[in-house]
Amino acid sequence: MIRTLVLIALMIPASLPAQEAEPHMTLSRMAEIVQALDPDARVAGSGFEFTIDDIPVLIVTDVRANRMRAMVPIRSTDGMTDAELLRVMQANFDSALDARYAIANDSLWGVFIHPFAELEKNQFISGVAQTVNVAKTYGTLYSGGAAQFGAGDSGDLQRALIEELLDRGQEI
Repeated sequence: MIRTLVLIALMIPASLPAQEAEPHMTLSRMAEIVQALDPDARVAGSGFEFTIDDIPVLIVTDVRANRMRAMVPIRSTDGMTDAELLRVMQANFDSALDARYAIANDSLWGVFIHPFAELEKNQFISGVAQTVNVAKTYGTLYSGGAAQFGAGDSGDLQRALIEELLDRGQEI
């Protein structure tokens, strides 16, 4: 196996063009991206506050720790049932994608967390969109908005809803 890999590596031309790397994320670069997403965005220290589809988005950064997080509030945790908590955990496994449901300070949040410097523009935009989507689809599809991991529970639960609605429609 190792010999095969070495032979394949030797067959790859040394003159392949290098993929041009995107520059490291900076606060000013992130501000430009955020302003493009929402011209009314506000800078708050090393973070940002803006709105996407009527959903408030908060970005918190720590450049020294090389971390960032996008957060959207979803609801209070007061009154969340065990079934609701289980459902958000299932979605974290298969349908929330790069966003996640999280609980802090008695609130349920949608969050996207990533190393700051390595974050590329399209990853950032996708992460924000997925975070907004998990907030918008809470209580229904619990989805980040694109494909989902097929080995989880969400696909069966979503199909069960479709089948239930089709059954209800049979009597019409």
